Amino acid sequence: MMSALRRRPVAAGAVLAVAVLGLPGSAAAQSASAPGSAPDATPSADSGSPGKGSGKSPGKKPGAKAAPGKIISSKPSSFQYTPGVPTPTKAWKITYRSTSADGRANAVSGTVIVPDDGRTTPRPLITYAVGTVGLGDKCAPSAGFPGGTTAEAPLVNAALVRGYAVAVTDYEGLGTPGDHTYMVAKAQGSAVLDAARAAQRHPEAAKYGVSAGAPVGIMGYSQGGGASAKAAEMAATYAPELKVKGTASGGVPADLAKVADSLEGGDSAGYLLMSAVGQNAANPALALNKYLNKEGRKLAEVVRNECVGTVLEAGRGKTIEDVTTSNPLDRPEWQRAIAKQLIGTKRPSAPTFLYHGDADETIPYAVGQKLRADWCAKGTAVEWKTFPGQSHVGTAIQGNGPALEWLGRRFAGESTPGNCGT
Repeated sequence: MMSALRRRPVAAGAVLAVAVLGLPGSAAAQSASAPGSAPDATPSADSGSPGKGSGKSPGKKPGAKAAPGKIISSKPSSFQYTPGVPTPTKAWKITYRSTSADGRANAVSGTVIVPDDGRTTPRPLITYAVGTVGLGDKCAPSAGFPGGTTAEAPLVNAALVRGYAVAVTDYEGLGTPGDHTYMVAKAQGSAVLDAARAAQRHPEAAKYGVSAGAPVGIMGYSQGGGASAKAAEMAATYAPELKVKGTASGGVPADLAKVADSLEGGDSAGYLLMSAVGQNAANPALALNKYLNKEGRKLAEVVRNECVGTVLEAGRGKTIEDVTTSNPLDRPEWQRAIAKQLIGTKRPSAPTFLYHGDADETIPYAVGQKLRADWCAKGTAVEWKTFPGQSHVGTAIQGNGPALEWLGRRFAGESTPGNCGT
């Protein structure tokens, strides 16, 4: 559930990129060039620091207080959308407070990026959720931005050249201690919303027009589509102070059970074990390891430590039966955990733009259609756009421009009825 992009210059109003999904070593450049990705600052007193693979997230000690979005650490960074090409931007790698799926305070890393264009008045902020990069800390977006190796950097750049500020979360456990809670909806949605809060509290970003009074857009594709869509459902109750004007989500894996059915045994089967590791990270009582056979345990270590290209190659063609002694998805506790990740059960408080390719080989087109129907039935103003004949990655590229244009109209105060009736 990702797009691995080969980068070339991106002009305002267009995304000029070529994408490859699931090629062997598609994250090799990122893996080879990414700097070390330990948190920048010693965790504050209310954080634990379990190691990668522990199945635990940094936790909140009894009596400790941590405001979601509070900046724990910040240091200057840089943003390149292709290797060796600096951009006229300012960037900071941050660690900030967020909330895990079970409600505990945690620490999440991310990046705040602003155009260095002389503007000091309030500008729109997009909190951007990337698609799958992998579970290894070296794969985090913040690790790749300085060298231009983060796959979706061209898509982020398309927002920057429009004059928007962008906050990009690394998600829980990706660049911080513990396993990444991959495809755990609440943890991902919280990380996305708290990245926006952290950006608005950043004193250096404030000098470039990042303001709590400015409009906020939520955006993401694939894993990021799920994270942004869940953030849209959570925004009114979890982060009501954010002035969210709209959410643009593409290729949304809204129903993990249906996505799993389509992926098993195929070229992208590695996503299944990634999702299982993510669910186990959020809920160690699921005891994933007891279901894995020798091959499954070996593959799980690859999943926990490597980037998505390596994982997809290692998991290519695998079935659940190949890597388990018994299928955890047959167990009621696993079924309940997967059911909790369903998106479409709550009404977003702001309009949404949903887009999907009808030839998507990774996230079934019907899954996107069902999310549209669910949100429309709840009275959401949904604008739905199909990309005929487009694959998962092709839609990520072709949909980015229309998604940004749609958000731009929301930032400008234009209303939208959506197209639920068509």
